[in-house]
Amino acid sequence: MSHRIAIDARKIRDFGIGTYIRNLTRGLAALDRENHYLMLVGPNGKEALGPLPDNFELVPVAAPVYSLREQVSLSWRLHRLAIDLYHATHYVLPTLVPGRAVVTIHDIIHILYPEFLPSRLAFFYAQRMIRRSLARGDRIITVSKNSRSDLLRFYNVDESRIEAVYNGVEDLYHDHLEPADLDRWMQQLELQRPYLLFVGNPKPHKNLDNVIQAYAKARQVYEFDAPLVCVGSRPEADFKIRQRAEQLGIADDLRLLGHVAGEALPAIYQGATLFLYPTLYEGFGLPVVEAMASGVPVITSNTSALEEIGKGYAHLVDPLDVEAMARAIGHCMTDAEHRQSLIEMGLKRAREFDWQRTAKRTLEIYREVLDRA
Repeated sequence: MSHRIAIDARKIRDFGIGTYIRNLTRGLAALDRENHYLMLVGPNGKEALGPLPDNFELVPVAAPVYSLREQVSLSWRLHRLAIDLYHATHYVLPTLVPGRAVVTIHDIIHILYPEFLPSRLAFFYAQRMIRRSLARGDRIITVSKNSRSDLLRFYNVDESRIEAVYNGVEDLYHDHLEPADLDRWMQQLELQRPYLLFVGNPKPHKNLDNVIQAYAKARQVYEFDAPLVCVGSRPEADFKIRQRAEQLGIADDLRLLGHVAGEALPAIYQGATLFLYPTLYEGFGLPVVEAMASGVPVITSNTSALEEIGKGYAHLVDPLDVEAMARAIGHCMTDAEHRQSLIEMGLKRAREFDWQRTAKRTLEIYREVLDRA
């Protein structure tokens, strides 16, 4: 029996959730030609999703994410579409959802770190939306066991309704470039090897200031010559970052690439000698498994989902301990044998995360929820 399944794809342009939506959609398109999918897209969402089979229909939605407007207008649109199931790909459900509801909650960073939010109102909004999703959703998907545990720790919810379904790694990170092709990318991006790499946005929990401090300390103590390359769009924060680098005496060793095209990321990862991702909290940590798949040794945090993903496969550190982070950087940069061990373990770990497997389990959850209906 065919069902009408609506999926919220309005955040398709985001890095983390957008990566999830894009790869989940591709996986579902390869697996399921029976159900009819209605992809709710905002401006420019059509181009980001790419070509899809005939049982996928793009539905433009004007209501912005995280707005009061979406609560009413999205409810009305879903009612008009006569859906059987709605998949909210982040923690917000509209006021009324016809049919069944599946919700993916990637993390609860807004609850754990309210100081990172722009206002007190944003905190109450996030708290209320998560509570509603947990109460209304027929099934809740998290992207790690840690996120599942966080929900069970902070909210009174039936644990049988929450399931961890891991994210995957895109094939382009597993496909390693030929040396000549990698050299061409390095010339095009004006990068010189060796270099250390950080990938992330300017949000406070990404912990970039501590990363820069630890890098500066490591350069003082250990004998290695490699700049720190930072990828991520942060125009408002660039001045403060450069100012910090000036204070620490590493202004000439810090390279801020800003936003880069998706097709350039595999080369940037593969060109790196060491990947740094000791953030304060992650629901999953996509850059960690992308770096592992790219054959780059990883330093990441011993907290949140990063420990779950990286323990035994990456060099773990306390993200608040700058001295320990500096020692880890120095160890990795001066010990080739340790780096090679991390590379081999990371490649092994990355093979365990597959987007097709993510889509397969998600489709099974859809069917379980619909069968119960």
